[in-house]
This record gives sequence, structure tokens and C-alpha cells, in this order.
Amino acid sequence: MTLYAFLSFITYCFVTSVTPGPNNIMLISSGINFGFRKTIPHILGIGIGFGLMVALVGLGIGTILTTSPILFEIVKIIGIFYLIYLSYQIFKSDSVNTNGSTRSRPLKFLEAALFQWVNPKTWIMTMGAITTYTSSSSSIVTFAIIGIVFGIVSIPSVGVWAYIGDKLQQFINNKSKVRKFNILMSLLLLFSIVYPIYETFSFIINRVLSSY
Repeated sequence: MTLYAFLSFITYCFVTSVTPGPNNIMLISSGINFGFRKTIPHILGIGIGFGLMVALVGLGIGTILTTSPILFEIVKIIGIFYLIYLSYQIFKSDSVNTNGSTRSRPLKFLEAALFQWVNPKTWIMTMGAITTYTSSSSSIVTFAIIGIVFGIVSIPSVGVWAYIGDKLQQFINNKSKVRKFNILMSLLLLFSIVYPIYETFSFIINRVLSSY
């Protein structure tokens, strides 16, 4: 990979990581509900989990999913239902920092890392990185480097959302405001999966029609 291509790849990592998506919506919500420090495992889970995912998909682990439409749709459906579940968790969440409630908690490291495999946006980001910045002759080292770089760049890129949420605590500082904020984040998270739901529904309809 040339220096220009490497710089281009870093830009790709930053732009795709920092733009709104399920991960960042959950991070800003976690930041305002639990604070930045308690959200750090969630941030690291995203960065390290996603970097590992990129490397493994590049090495061929993801080929099974990408070459099997039915299996890939099953993974998407699992992701959709999990995002709906997370949206509900955000919806009913109360901030520990405002009322002392312990009914909910921030996402743990492993949970955040595993979530990347069912997150529709991360699959788009991963396949875009692999198809654009590698080739069929790329070595294991190349895929490992790409995964490491993506993970390193994504950690501060997504972390800024948790930081913003943490700073918003001084403005959203009572139960009523937190409740409204959580409802908004819950709706945004649901909105982020409207297109994957449409794609999955279209896939199912086409499969049913083609069977007749």
C-alpha cells in the first residue's frame, strides 16, 4: 500500500467511524446516562472488536456470510432484533447521574465487540475497506495491519460521541430532560435500522415469489 493509499485509508476509517450510526447513537446515550469513564469499556469494545472483525473478514472468515445470501440475511435479522432490544433498553433507561437508579448499565467490552458482527453499518464499512484497500494477493500481515489501523482510528472517532454525551450532562441535568433525551436516542436508533429492515423484507418477499 502506497503512502497516498494509506492516508486515504485512514481518512476512510475516520469518516466512517465518526459519522452517525448505531454505535455512536448508543455511545452518546451512554455518555449522558453513565458518564465518559464508565463508557470507556464500550468504546474499547467497538474499536478492538471492529478492528478484529475487519482483519478476520479480510482473511476469509466473512466469505461464508457474503457468499450465502440466506445466512447473511439471518445475521442481519439477528442484528435488527438486537438493535430493537437495545433501543428499548435506551428508552427505559434512567440516568445514574441524576436519580441514583441502577436499573440499567453501560454496554460491557465483550458485548460491544460482539455487537459489531450484527451491526449493519459495520458490515458496510468492513466490506468497503476490504474491497477498496486490499486485493486477492494481499498477505495476512496486510489484513492484520488494516484491522489494527481501523481499530486505532475508530476508538477516538467513536469516543468523541461518548465525550459529547458526558458534557451534555450539565444541560440535561434532571430526570425529565434525561427521559426526553433517551426517547430521542431510542427513536434515532430505530431509524438507523429502517433500511436494513426494508432490505430484509424485500429479500424475503423475492425468495417467496421466486419459489412459485
